[in-house]
Amino acid sequence: MTKFKKTSLLFFLFFFTSFISLRSFKKVQFDDLLIESELVSRNDVLKNSSLEIPQRLIFIQTNSLEKELKENLSLQYISINKQIIPFGLKILLKQRTPIAYAEMIQEGTTIKGYIDANGIFIKEGLIDINNDFNFNLKIFGWKQSSSNQLEKILKFNSKFDIEINEITISDNGFITLKEKSLNSILLGFNSENLDTQLQLLVDMKRQLKELGIITEIEMIDLTDPINPKIKVFKS
Repeated sequence: MTKFKKTSLLFFLFFFTSFISLRSFKKVQFDDLLIESELVSRNDVLKNSSLEIPQRLIFIQTNSLEKELKENLSLQYISINKQIIPFGLKILLKQRTPIAYAEMIQEGTTIKGYIDANGIFIKEGLIDINNDFNFNLKIFGWKQSSSNQLEKILKFNSKFDIEINEITISDNGFITLKEKSLNSILLGFNSENLDTQLQLLVDMKRQLKELGIITEIEMIDLTDPINPKIKVFKS
């Protein structure tokens, strides 16, 4: 490499580094929030995070910002990157897809919303839902601690021949289901038994259909999966 080329390369590197440094200290303005979503606005980002603008790009903590927005907006995925060209914060996000209507109690107040396939609560207003859309499944008493249990129930409901149309979680965590043919199903508190209980529910429904007595069932108690109990309607 000739001396001229070396000098030119060093000059270019110096210029480029200086340019990057100067741009990093530039303040991010409202219009510099580059959001790839039609449903989440710049105002939504500011309202649901601790981000304050104008603020110098170099000082913005993207990791903590991602965590705040993912939780507060019930997002499935979010990635925030600092950009020099074009300048700003590039925000990529994916919203959750609701599959059921849901309610939760927060400080004595009923909060309405939805649940996705992972059992995560989405507050009403965070996603665009057609007013005419009718969810076949409703969940009452959602709790963060019950998300894993809900996820398992929802997967069984979509995969096997059961038609759960209501899930109720009491204040102390007792889970009750309502199934289209079997009516009330008691699961109880013990999440360790849930896989066994759900598989038992699938098997029992199949057997009851084969016996032709499925329409006579009022309640199934699976709180003790080793000793399930069936209550039939009184004739």
